[in-house]
Amino acid sequence: MTKSTQPTVINTGKKHWFRKELPFHLFLLPAVIIVFIYMYVPMGGLIIAFQKFIPAKGLFGKQKWIGLDNFVFLYNLPNAMQALRNTIVIAFWKIVLHLVIPIMVSILLNELSSAWYRRSVQTLIYLPHFLSWIIFGGILIDILSPSSGLVNRFLGIFGVKPIFFLGSNDWFQFTVIATDVWKEFGFGTIVYLAAITNIDPTQYEAATIDGANRFQRIIHVTIPNMRMIIVLMMVLSLGNVLNAGFDQVYNLYSPQVYETGDILDTFIYRIGLLEAQFGVATAMGMFKSLVSTLFISVSYYCAYKFADYRIF
Repeated sequence: MTKSTQPTVINTGKKHWFRKELPFHLFLLPAVIIVFIYMYVPMGGLIIAFQKFIPAKGLFGKQKWIGLDNFVFLYNLPNAMQALRNTIVIAFWKIVLHLVIPIMVSILLNELSSAWYRRSVQTLIYLPHFLSWIIFGGILIDILSPSSGLVNRFLGIFGVKPIFFLGSNDWFQFTVIATDVWKEFGFGTIVYLAAITNIDPTQYEAATIDGANRFQRIIHVTIPNMRMIIVLMMVLSLGNVLNAGFDQVYNLYSPQVYETGDILDTFIYRIGLLEAQFGVATAMGMFKSLVSTLFISVSYYCAYKFADYRIF
């Protein structure tokens, strides 16, 4: 008797998957290489935070190792703690308003019945995003000027005394937050409008049949269906809790508003590039990165734990 032989089954699943996915990975490879070169390789320079760095000796030269002295020096600098407080306050309000205002505006735009009017409004609010802070800052300096600015001229009609928005510690933080929201909230609406357009129209029809008015449809249909994208944007934004916007603040602030306008990035710029204290500046940058990593890790965990949402 001859043994019955079973046909050999060749597993081509992995090979087929590799051939199918290979073009996408090849397209992604240049971006991965660029990110590695410009984002990960420079992390080797973090060793400067623990050295008394002298540029003439080079990065790989024989530098004096001082341990945590740069961090201790930073902690004892009153201006550093002031810059940290300013950064947290400005970044916190930017994060909150960049979540709330785009959500509100995107919902309102979605409720407009006229398509051409909706597109026109969306284009107008999106335009400032394309302006750099150098250009936009120059426009703001002219608009907010206490002597000839349009804002103070308008307030003067109602008998309000001229306000030095960019030169007063009472107004500078408010001005920075408000102008940043004005410039960027149009970009945020695109993300939320895309989420709204993916909502199944039958949910609105069912809510209408049940007697829900427009406001009730927003509360019970629109916002719940936007929950995932809102959580995603919130998680990603918390990683910027110590990024208050160097480009904006650098183009708008002056020494007279350092008390409320100096942030960690501008502080690092002055102490590192202008005063040539590279070790101290690197220590502050490393502290920023560690805190940002902690915040985004905690926020990701909370999003998974309480909203059952995963980014990866």
